[in-house]
This record gives sequence, C-alpha cells and structure tokens, in this order.
Amino acid sequence: MRTLRMMLACAALAAGAAWAQEGNLRAGAARVDITPVEPGLPMAGYGGRTGGHQGVHDPIYVRAVVISDGERRAAIVSTEAIGIPEDSWSELSERLAREHGIPREYILLAATHTHGAPTTRSNVKPEFAAPWKAWRARWHDGVSQAVRQAAGAMQPARMGAATGRAYVNTNRRARLAHGGWGLGVNPEGVSDKTVTVVRFDTAAGEPLAILIHYPVHGVVMGPRNYQVTGDLPGAAARFVEEHYGGRVVAAFLADASGDQNPIYGPGDDFSRVAALGRLLGEEAVRVAGSVRTSPHGRVAASQRVITCPGRRMTADSNTGQNRIAFEDAEPVDIRLSLLRVGKVAFAGVAGEVLTNIALRLRAESPYARTLLVSHSNGAVGYIPDDAAYEQVSYEIWVSRLKPGCAESGIVNGFLEMMDRH
Repeated sequence: MRTLRMMLACAALAAGAAWAQEGNLRAGAARVDITPVEPGLPMAGYGGRTGGHQGVHDPIYVRAVVISDGERRAAIVSTEAIGIPEDSWSELSERLAREHGIPREYILLAATHTHGAPTTRSNVKPEFAAPWKAWRARWHDGVSQAVRQAAGAMQPARMGAATGRAYVNTNRRARLAHGGWGLGVNPEGVSDKTVTVVRFDTAAGEPLAILIHYPVHGVVMGPRNYQVTGDLPGAAARFVEEHYGGRVVAAFLADASGDQNPIYGPGDDFSRVAALGRLLGEEAVRVAGSVRTSPHGRVAASQRVITCPGRRMTADSNTGQNRIAFEDAEPVDIRLSLLRVGKVAFAGVAGEVLTNIALRLRAESPYARTLLVSHSNGAVGYIPDDAAYEQVSYEIWVSRLKPGCAESGIVNGFLEMMDRH
C-alpha cells in the first residue's frame, strides 16, 4: 500500500508538472505618459472651444498589453485620446509591425474617448500647427514605447474575465421641448450597465494587467474645461492602478458608448470626475477579485472593411428648428478588427457605436465574452443602429452613414470572422 501511495503521488506530481508546462500564455504590460508639455494645444471634442489648453489637471497615458500564445503575438493598446484618425492608425500599425513584429491584424489600438486631451486630427489652425505636430509625434512615440516595454516585460501568464454592473452612465438621446430629439438625459432609453473585467496574472497568480470595458463617453468635463484630463475613463483606470499599489496596468476600453453619457456632466466640476471614476474603479476591482484565470488560450485575429452608403446634412438644415435634410455623400469604409485571446473576443470598430449594435452582437456571438470596442483602429464618426435613425438627434445629424447598412454589416461581419476562428 505504501508503494502504491508513492506511485500515485508521483503520478499526480507528474500530471501537475505536465499541466504547468502546457500553459502557453505569455503577457506583459506597460504605461507611458503622453501628457502635453507643449503650450496651448487645441483640445478635442467640443467645437465651440477656442484657444489652446490651459494646463494639466491629471496626466494622460498610453497603456499596452502584449499577449502571446507561443506562436502568435498581439497588442491591445488603450490611449487617452478622443479617437484614432485613419492617418494615425495607418502610421502606427505599420510602425508597430516594423519595430515590434506584431502584424497589423493583431493590433487593437483603441481610444478612451476623453474630451479633455489634445485633438488627434490634423486639421488644426495654423497657430497650433507647430506645437500640435510635436505632441502628435510624442503621442505616436508613446504608443510604440508602451508596446516595446510591454513586450520586454512578457512572462508566463494567466488570463480570465468576469462581469459586474456600474451605474455611472445614462442614455443621452432625450426628447426636447420642440418635440425633436437631442442631447440630454433619458433614463428610459437603452443603457447597458455591464462592466467586463479581463485580468492578466503572472504564473504565480499576481495581477499584472486589468482591462476595464464599459460604455460611457469621457465627458464629465464639458466645453468650459481647458485643462488636460483623462476624464472618467482615466480616473477609473488610475483608481484601479492605485488600488494595486502601482503593480498593475489598468486600461480602459470603451464599449458602444455613442449614446451613453456619464450621469454627471458635461460640466466643470473635477470632483465629479473623481466620484464617478471611483465608482467604476471600485466595481472593476471587485469584479477583478472574482476572475478565475487560466494559463491556456489561443491568440487569433483578423480584420476586414465593410463599406456603407454615405450621406451628409444639407447646407440649409437647421437643427435648432428640427428642420433636417440629407443628401448623398461618399461611401464610408468601416474597419472591423477581431482579436480573440482565449475565450474572450475583442470586436474593435473604427467608429462611435450606439448601444443596440453591441447588444445584438453579444446576443448572436458564439463567444460568451464578446467585447465590442469602439474607437478602434480608425474613426468614421457615429455609427447608429437602424432603429436610432427614427429619433433624429445629434448622433444622427452628424453620422456619415445612411441607415440600413452599418448595424447588420458590423454584426454579420464579425460573425463571419468568428466562424473562421
């Protein structure tokens, strides 16, 4: 019996060793400061702001997680910016492939959509051109540096995901006094409160990176604010990092938030940024503690572009009087980027997606964890679901898309890519 027990113990140890050797995930994470040092940069998101930024309230960052399954390597990058213009996506995807050997289709470069950072678009006024070009170069360098540092820190890793709920967002498409629709607060409108947390651990089980996926605009601070800030997404990420004593990189990924505003704002009170950031951050920490991680997971990726008919408002449209007309415009290309890591599917969309598209994709996806990531690998503006066009509000006025194409094009496009994986 003693011999039998020894044989069973040795077999168990051998099985445990074999299981450990089978763990194939590796991951590394890094954070790089891209806070402006240049004076008077034009800020993003509110067309009525004139002049440049007037100081820094809180720093802004690029955060990167690089993942490998032993055969393929991918990068998930979150940058505290309003969006990723096509020219920046083109330059950065080529640069990351060239400098770090990560193929274009394995890159998910996403913006948090804060309205408190410098603009990322090149159509700046001449007086802003020189400092903006200097900041843009540092921003691009920051993305490359974050990926380089994350790749250099790669180690055997474990990964898992779980969900919770946070009540810091609300539907913003509200009925106005004149009977039309516009920006406001609509507590009866569709609003997804789901917080999804993806946690990467070391082989010993210590957290090294946390992804916070949630649908909300970064607009607690409104158009009167001229200080640089990561707004609500940045505050939530910093809260999580501080909770773990700076040992974890926490990156925010925007879910379909085109019709979702914070419950506070837009205003001019930074204490509200801190309050909502803490609420979202606390839920992210709570959910992170419930995640079960595994060392196993295949990395797979693909991209495709769908093309939809375009339109624009006519010059004589009057939004104040709810008198809107549209005319045909150039077709619009929308890049879809699918990155699967283990049992989690990241579905990046190059635009500002409304909620119902994400809900439909999640319902029809074969993956239990399907995370639509807005503002990824390009920026085509607002992408409404088909039903949203019946309520002609700001998101509909400025969208470049005709109804009847984007919703099904996005959902079916991802489903077809998932079928191939």
